[in-house]
Amino acid sequence: YAALETLCLIGPWSSAKLRFCTSEAKAAVITRFLKTEFAGQEIISVIGIRRAESPARRLAPISADDPRLTDRAGTKGLIWHPLVDWSTDEVFALHDHAALPLHVAYTTYGRTRLSCAACVLASKHDLEASASCAGNAELFGTLVDLEARSTFSFQPGCWLADVADQILSPSQHAAISAAKVRAAERRRLEDTPPPGLRYVKGWPPRLPDHDEAEQVARVRSTIADHYGMSTPYRRGPAVRDRFAELIAARPD
Repeated sequence: YAALETLCLIGPWSSAKLRFCTSEAKAAVITRFLKTEFAGQEIISVIGIRRAESPARRLAPISADDPRLTDRAGTKGLIWHPLVDWSTDEVFALHDHAALPLHVAYTTYGRTRLSCAACVLASKHDLEASASCAGNAELFGTLVDLEARSTFSFQPGCWLADVADQILSPSQHAAISAAKVRAAERRRLEDTPPPGLRYVKGWPPRLPDHDEAEQVARVRSTIADHYGMSTPYRRGPAVRDRFAELIAARPD
């Protein structure tokens, strides 16, 4: 944002539209471990996803080569989805048949799905269930503090602070109240830039005229000051020059 590589401020949270948590915090970590632990071998990575879970998983293959597990040490890998065609009822029926204990997230806290304790894709019900677990109090407190500092809610339209209200300290309640006011002001300011300059693939789409550049500069300067951010693009001419640089740097 400070380098004017984006027009609007970007929050710290992964989301359905901008999802990086699975790839960065889960898949990348597991892949590094497997390639270190089984260097030079063929790895079969068994993953319990099912096609019925989401539209994105509807086309999941039963198995496929995993290029992330291939390296110059001769390591290569395969992902295998043995449950890909199973229904939810079949999964729970097998647990009953084999007397396999369910995770306490289901049995004690009533979650409908087991994922990260605080998942950006979780339902409000599941977030409330996680917040009721005493072992998650520190984590939820840390995430609420990040909501307060960033002024971005954990999910679009849903503040984790509201879900975990009962475990927050008075200072956290005050910080979140202030953050919500600042968030509303940020959104109001960011709704004012000229049309046609919003982010699209290959941004920026065009060079703003002089009046538009001055408008962008005023909005960004105000937001930067709100967040204690240093940026050199506080005047219209500097904004136009930066847009021109970014346009010229785009690949042909």
